[in-house]
Amino acid sequence: MAMQAAEIETLIKAALPDATVKIEDLAGDGDHYSAHVTSPAFAGKNRVQQHKMVYEALGGRMGGELHALQLTTGIPN
Repeated sequence: MAMQAAEIETLIKAALPDATVKIEDLAGDGDHYSAHVTSPAFAGKNRVQQHKMVYEALGGRMGGELHALQLTTGIPN
């Protein structure tokens, strides 16, 4: 079962309440998304650590309910 963009955003914001999250459905199929996530919580963390924080927020849904997520992370300007 595919995930909705709003559900992805809700999960990320639950784990990173101060995050700004922009989700785009890349293929229109509910399985392939891109996400741009910025959060002060990423400060001092490398890109791999930032991505891990987002994947952990998704609670193991990657590869199951959520097939593909093109992820961009950063700290707010």
